[in-house]
Amino acid sequence: MTPFGAKVRQLRAARGITQKRMAADFGLSAAYVSALERGRRGRPAAGLVKQICGYFNLIWDEAEDLVRLARLSHPRVVVDTADLSPAATELANLLAECIAELDEETVEWILAEIRGRGSPAGGPTH
Repeated sequence: MTPFGAKVRQLRAARGITQKRMAADFGLSAAYVSALERGRRGRPAAGLVKQICGYFNLIWDEAEDLVRLARLSHPRVVVDTADLSPAATELANLLAECIAELDEETVEWILAEIRGRGSPAGGPTH
């Protein structure tokens, strides 16, 4: 599940809206909404994210957070380390190899370390 999918599921549940109802309201299939929530689809388009914000009446910080989560929710990430240091390439490869085996506490620790670097997107600055 992606961060965006988890947030959409949380918003739906809090309002008692089923996937089927949300899908009908958007003119989508329930299977698509399910796949979007489970991370079986790519990053959602900006227009869909904006529609979802309106659907759940999200404004200001809540809407910005959903946009940020959508940006960080591509389920198949490609990392280009061609112009980076050998250590950065090693890090990317090690993470790709072992991310499935990391426990949630370790993942949260890594995220906190990266977020703690102070970039506005929650990741390294470029």
